[in-house]
Amino acid sequence: MSFPLFHRPGTIVFLDDDPDYLEMLALVLPRQWHVRLFVHPQDCIAKLRAEPPFWEADAWNQQDMIDQWRNGRPLVPQILDYWARATERYALTRVGVVDFSMPGMDGLQVLSELSEWSGARVLLTGQADEQVAVNAFNRGLIEQFIAKQMPDMSRHLVQVMQRLLATPHPRHAQTWRATLTPDHHAVLREPTVAQELAEFASRRWIEHVVVGEPFGVLGLDAAGFASWLQLEAPKDLPGLAEVAAIAGVKGPLVEDIALGRKLANVELAAVLQRPVLVSDAIAFGSQQELLGAMFDLPHAAVGDGCYSRWLGRQSRRRVDA
Repeated sequence: MSFPLFHRPGTIVFLDDDPDYLEMLALVLPRQWHVRLFVHPQDCIAKLRAEPPFWEADAWNQQDMIDQWRNGRPLVPQILDYWARATERYALTRVGVVDFSMPGMDGLQVLSELSEWSGARVLLTGQADEQVAVNAFNRGLIEQFIAKQMPDMSRHLVQVMQRLLATPHPRHAQTWRATLTPDHHAVLREPTVAQELAEFASRRWIEHVVVGEPFGVLGLDAAGFASWLQLEAPKDLPGLAEVAAIAGVKGPLVEDIALGRKLANVELAAVLQRPVLVSDAIAFGSQQELLGAMFDLPHAAVGDGCYSRWLGRQSRRRVDA
């Protein structure tokens, strides 16, 4: 397990020829998810086939930020600007859930029409279709299959969706990995560090990006308020205390930084041209391999670029018949 370097919400698409089943899903799925419900395969195919150019444009925006960083432009202001202007990034479909048994075109035939769409694929099956689904999974055609007749199917479906939504797209992970050092990678792969960071992030943010200069996590909550989790390895505390003192942090606080009780956002303050702040340290990992400290960025709210405003602009859940 490694802490995801990039995470954001996305759309989930369901295709089933039974409108009553789709209406049931509309009622039981979490309200904070953006869900599209299709009863006709061709409508669903057309929707997902239209997405790859938008995926490419979004990937280009992210890669351009990395290229600009390599040319000396700090990452954090770029990400905040991206969040503020890329208001339709949540519309990209992260997961497609397709019923296998449909008249005219089965679920695997539908998925075969979507070779360029890069989201996660889930097949809904009846009891007689299980071996077909196992074969499809083994061939890498789907990420998951779910039997409709299983007990407490709705709860299981939600759990599968949560896991797939939490799994970063490989291209995004590769893009942001370029900003990190080998030491950063190593500590983020420590199982207890990764788990505790993931739990922390899920409580605070709807969206986040890990960056290496400075090392930390830039996060955004559903209402569009940004915050920064400064990350430091214990071995780097003497250096942080030294630069904090040079930046004007007073003696007792400098000692707290050297001892790992507090951290200072010296590098971030320089990037954002804001005053240096000091905040209580939080330990991550069973051996406290990583320390963090939270800093709110009230000046960096992204307005219409936040998830709650975007979701509020979408049509209510209904079956696209």
